[in-house]
Parts: sequence; C-alpha cells; structure tokens
Amino acid sequence: MKILFLVFHGFEEHNGISKKIKYQVQALKNTGADVFLCYSAFDSRGNGVRYIDDRELDNFGRGIRSKFTKRFSYGSLVEYIRENKIDLLYVRSNFNANPFLIVFFKKLRKAGVKIALEIPTYPYDGEFANACRSDRASLAVDKIFRKRMVKYIDRIVTFTDAPEIFGQRTVNISNGIDFDTIPVKQALKPVADKFNLISVSEVHLWHGLDRVIEGLAAYYKEHASPRVVFHVVGRGFGREFDDLQRLVRERGLTGQVVFYGNRSGKELDEIFERCDFGIASLARHRSGIVKIKTLKNREYAARGIPFIYSEVDDDFEKMPYILKAAPDETPIDIQSVLAFYGSLELTPADIRNSIAGTLSWNVQMKKVLDEMGLTVTLKD
Repeated sequence: MKILFLVFHGFEEHNGISKKIKYQVQALKNTGADVFLCYSAFDSRGNGVRYIDDRELDNFGRGIRSKFTKRFSYGSLVEYIRENKIDLLYVRSNFNANPFLIVFFKKLRKAGVKIALEIPTYPYDGEFANACRSDRASLAVDKIFRKRMVKYIDRIVTFTDAPEIFGQRTVNISNGIDFDTIPVKQALKPVADKFNLISVSEVHLWHGLDRVIEGLAAYYKEHASPRVVFHVVGRGFGREFDDLQRLVRERGLTGQVVFYGNRSGKELDEIFERCDFGIASLARHRSGIVKIKTLKNREYAARGIPFIYSEVDDDFEKMPYILKAAPDETPIDIQSVLAFYGSLELTPADIRNSIAGTLSWNVQMKKVLDEMGLTVTLKD
C-alpha cells in the first residue's frame, strides 16, 4: 500500500504540530505501507517549493505570485499520485477549502484514490476571532467551499466524537504519542519549599495561561510558602504573548513566572524533570470548543506528571491524576492545585502506563486505515 501524507506548510524543530505530523508518518510506516510526505517550504533562495520527502516537485518562485500560485497549482501533484499509484491521500486541513482544492480532490477520486481529510480542530471558526486580516479572509473562503469540498473525500479524521462534519462521515481518533521519543519523569517529589508548574505550548488565547498568572497573584497575597513558580515553554504570535508578559509584570510576578521561549530535546526534558504539575488548556471556551483531545494532555501523561485542563477530554476524564478547572474566566486556585498534588499516590510510571496501550500513534493511525477499509497489521 502507498500513502501520500499532504500538508500545506513546512516544519519547525520546536513546533508540536511538526512533531505530531512526523510521528503520524512514522506510525503509518509501521503498518508496512510506503509513505511519502508532501509539504511546502522555502528553499535557500527564498523560493516557495512543494517537496515530496526531500525531492522538489514544484518551484513557485518568490513574491506575491508565488504565494497565490501554490494555493491553486496541483497539476504536478495529481500526476505524481497517478504515476506512483498512490492508494491513500491523507491530508491535514489548513482550513483552506477553495475551488482549486475541490478540483484536485475530484480528479483523484476519479482515479480511484481514497482520501482522508484530517481536521485538527473542530469547530474551528472561533479560533480565528483574533486572527490577522489575511487569515480571516482565508476562513471566509473556507466557509463558502468546505461543504462542497468534503463531498469528494472518503472520511474526515477528527479528534472529537462528532459522527459527521460538514455532512461527511468521520473517523474518530485521539491525538497520539510516540512513546519512544518521550522520557518518563523520574519521580513525583513531595511538596516542600518550592512547587513548579509547567506549560508547553505555542501560546494562544485559548490556552488560558492568564488564569494561572491571576491565580498566582491571588496565592501570593496570602501565602509565602511554598514558593510556586510557573515555567512557560514556547512562544506565541503577536499580541497574546506580549499581553501575557505584561500581565506578569503588572502583577509583580517577574520572579515567579519564567519564560523560556522554544525548547526541545534534552533542554525540554531537563525542564520537565524539574517541574511537578502540568498546565494544559484552560480556556477552550474562548474559541467555542467544549470537547477536544489535545496533544498537550497526552504529552503530560506520557511524561508521567499530573495536570489540569478545562475542556472535556474523554481519554482523561476519569483519570486520578487529572484536576479539572471550570471552563470560565476565574483564576486558577493554586492552593487547590497544591492540595490535589499532595493527595496523589501515583508514580510517573503509573500515569504513563495508563495510556500506553491506547494512545500511541500506531494504534490511532491504524484505526484510520481500518475505518477506510485498508486493514493492516502493525509491525512489532
């Protein structure tokens, strides 16, 4: 079986989405399939290029013309898929439905290629509320064409329990983990004179990190010990991240909130080893989302640390190491976090093992293939 995994952007070393896609590709390879990765990036001269693995397929040049051409030029890709007898096209949506993408899918359907479209967040319109003008314009186009586009795909892959999206049937999976790449924390240490919180994310408004900062401000008005430090790993874009840093200064928490910027590999592992408790998404309600299965929750569990979130995530709702926050704007009660952590009688290995058999990318991607009638057997 041959699979082409199509994304409409490039990759960054520290980016969680970039890592996720590479883990998904590897999981598909672990089924025994031949898997090819198609993505867009810039070459050394600044030209927009469409690659398949490391081979250049299309060179769109530079400037405005390049930016628009890559959005409607799919002829070479159709030819590649036909010539290489690709069985399945797996597409990660960039919320970019348009007439040219519809024609692309229609041609492949006529050629007998099965198509799965992954919509990474649903519903997603609310996430564009504070987006730049060009992104809002792209969403407007997407709204016009997305229902027509999905008529030419076989399944929508979603991390929700929605039975259909835009009138098309879904495959319901969870975000997964590549356990081989994530070390488990050595131990959960008792609360002493210092307690360390950690958030790892590409900071957005719906992560609700301001709720933690406001909670810390309230905590320090009444408590001097233990010292609680919030470690923020990752950056955001534009106003949201700047607002977060300004809030820290305004609340007098410069020594209690540490901004690291992007970290990965051993650097990230070392930060996790120092930290006790994970901060996941605390404000998905701001983008109109109630249920979601985020990467962040799974990474914290794989590393073996307890964590807090406010949405509904069916894979974790009954886990003993989960503290749920109300999906509202109230500050996080730091004292309740400390009390919850102090009551735990689990090891990091216990936490990790609770998801090891179900939330690997191998298991999740095999589910997609099975649902599409492409039954495979995982390699050992």
